[in-house]
Amino acid sequence: MDCNQVFGSDLNVASNGDVLLTDGETLSQQRVLRRLMTNPGTYIQDLSYGAGVGQFVGQPLTAALLLEIKGLITSQMYLETSVSQNPPPTISITAQTNGDLYCSIQYINAQTTTLQTLSFTVSN
Repeated sequence: MDCNQVFGSDLNVASNGDVLLTDGETLSQQRVLRRLMTNPGTYIQDLSYGAGVGQFVGQPLTAALLLEIKGLITSQMYLETSVSQNPPPTISITAQTNGDLYCSIQYINAQTTTLQTLSFTVSN
């Protein structure tokens, strides 16, 4: 069990006022999102932790950059024990008109063997 917190948001609180806990598929998705959004060098316990996907916001989404982002996301996801490496995650990235990036990722949860879909927008 771990604290239920979506990256960039406050801790979630249960109706009794306690910090809400989570595990399983929700925890897996929260950990993947936190890893992808964290900038390398900013997590004091492990300076190599994080993909820093936000660094790509506003850049023209060329074929080469798209491959770089997908490779970065895939390699970082494989560091999470809840992400199955076979089959590999399916990653879709779309540039929005305002420069934001919309990401949709499908992966198999290694513990539950269920298909997970994680969608999020990256903005500065």
